Amino acid sequence: MYGLVNKAIQDLVVSGHGEQAWTNICTDAGVDTTQFVAMQNYPDAITYGLVGQVSATLGAPPEEVLKAFGRHWVKFTGREGHKDVFEMYPKGKEGLVSFLENLDDMHARMMMAMPELKPPQIYSERLSEDKLRIHYVSHRAGLGPMVTGLLDGLFEYFEVSATSEHLPADAGAGRDHDEFLVEFAHAG
Repeated sequence: MYGLVNKAIQDLVVSGHGEQAWTNICTDAGVDTTQFVAMQNYPDAITYGLVGQVSATLGAPPEEVLKAFGRHWVKFTGREGHKDVFEMYPKGKEGLVSFLENLDDMHARMMMAMPELKPPQIYSERLSEDKLRIHYVSHRAGLGPMVTGLLDGLFEYFEVSATSEHLPADAGAGRDHDEFLVEFAHAG
C-alpha cells in the first residue's frame, strides 16, 4: 500500500495517543521507521502489521481499529491534498451518492500518479430511493470493517443520516465480495 495509508494510521494514533505511542507501535510491529513517504509503495504486510500492533497496544479488536481508521481516512484525505475531490460534490444525499458512484473513476485517475496502486473496485447500485448496495471487491482480505468506517465518515462529511450493514463475502450466500447495504433516513 502507498505510504499515505500508513501516514493516516500514524495520524490516527498520534491524534489520540501521542507520538510515543506511535513510536512504540512501529517498534513492536518490527517496522524500522516511524515516518512514511506518502507516494512511496510499501508492502501490504507493513500496513497489516501496524493495524495488528495498534490493536494489541490499544486493546481494541482489529475490526474496531479498521473501522476507526476508515472514518479517520475521510478526514485525513480531506486535509492531505484531496480536499478538492470532496468539494466537487454538494453536501447531502445526492452528493454522497454521486461520490460513491464515481469512486472507481477516481481510483483510475489516481493510478496515473500512483502506478503501483492496486485499489479495490467499488461500485454501487440503487435499490430504491433510500437504499443503495455498495460492492467492495479487493484482493486484500479483511478490510470490510474499514469500509464500514469509511461510510460512517462519508455520512458525516456529506451531512446525511444513514446507516450501513456489512455483508461479508460468503460463497454460501452467493457473494464473492463484501457488500454494504446503505439506508438513508427519511427527512423530517
